[in-house]
Amino acid sequence: MTMRLIVVIGLAGLTAGCFQPMYAEQTAVGSAVAPGIKTQMDSVEVPDIKAPSGSRLARISNEVRNNLIFDLTGGSGGSAPLYRLNVNLSSSLQQVIVDITSGRPDIQNYGLDAYYTLTEIATGKTVVTSQTFARVSYNIPGQMQRFAGDRGMRDAENRAAKVISENIRNRLASYFTAGT
Repeated sequence: MTMRLIVVIGLAGLTAGCFQPMYAEQTAVGSAVAPGIKTQMDSVEVPDIKAPSGSRLARISNEVRNNLIFDLTGGSGGSAPLYRLNVNLSSSLQQVIVDITSGRPDIQNYGLDAYYTLTEIATGKTVVTSQTFARVSYNIPGQMQRFAGDRGMRDAENRAAKVISENIRNRLASYFTAGT
């Protein structure tokens, strides 16, 4: 038992130098030093996400865009753009539980689907094309509290926008780290 523990600790010590933090400022690639993921994520431009003016989806699109900009740049403002991230959103609403006496929903699921592409600005080459989704539920607390139901829906939309933003950020981090 003790010998196994010593072997495991020894192997862990030997491989400890092989790992590097994902968000390090610079990464060593062979003998050359490549820019870190933070620098690469700073160089992603996020244009406005198209949605019908005045719609709920327009507000959510703005929320997703703001979250993406903050997630990619950390609020630092970014650098000269080398990549452009185009995002298209669609939403859905599904009743999960319906009150049998009134026929009104008690719990609903809000769904947000995102289709996105990352394009190199200089070459116009699409380097990442993917999609992600978020499903969040919210309660509608009775017929007499309709404003609480509206606020529940708005909070669900905001949570879905944050999940979409984080999923896209993680996918781009994977691309910038592994190149796939």
